[in-house]
Amino acid sequence: MTEYSKGEIHVLPDLEAVSYQAATLFVTASRNAMTEKTRVAVAISGGSTPRRLYTFLGSAEYRPQVDWQRIHFFWVDERCVPKDHEESNFRTVFDTLLSKVPIPDENIHRIRSEEELDKAARDYEEEIREFFKPSQLPIFDLVILGVGEDGHTASLFPGSKALGEKERWVVPVYLEKPKINRITLTLPVLNHAAQILFLVSGRSKAIILSEILEDSHKNDEYPAGLINPVHGTLLWLIDQEAAGQLRRSWEV
Repeated sequence: MTEYSKGEIHVLPDLEAVSYQAATLFVTASRNAMTEKTRVAVAISGGSTPRRLYTFLGSAEYRPQVDWQRIHFFWVDERCVPKDHEESNFRTVFDTLLSKVPIPDENIHRIRSEEELDKAARDYEEEIREFFKPSQLPIFDLVILGVGEDGHTASLFPGSKALGEKERWVVPVYLEKPKINRITLTLPVLNHAAQILFLVSGRSKAIILSEILEDSHKNDEYPAGLINPVHGTLLWLIDQEAAGQLRRSWEV
């Protein structure tokens, strides 16, 4: 049984407040990292929840607060569709953020999801290894994650053999339902990050979130419950609807 650290949990009124707080934390985390290094590595998620965060970061308010020349973006996972497909995690981030900020093309490290699945996974792992060399495991300065209604995070799903992967940093994920296959970073990589930020929104996440955060007998049944940083910090930003089944009050 994996010991699970809840980290720091903040409940905010709605997705707008969650996203605003996350944007502020992004600016702070990137500035702090830049005091010690010349470049900052961030692994980001797609999906609907972080979309508002990316819009904030690309806005006139936040855009000038970040040194985009020194930020490098990676993806925690990707659906195996072309990069301009509506289901593409890359497209979500590009449309809302990357196209709005002065970031060099070479700082954008997307998963080549249009390629053969296993080759794309191995190529992405090699790109990560080349970027972080000579580190034994990559240390992302910030990882942004979400939680699915089934407790998955990144493209790590309940019962998946990818959850037991110890050697590979990136693996293909073959899915029956939904049928779009994926590529994902593995747990050792995610848990080696300096800072992990979960963004969770919506009433449909309430039951699963209560089990992950408050049920010690069930939290390790869900991939999101297996996120337990080895050396880094873990922060949950949750809106009131998603927090509706929590027994404790985590209001901030």
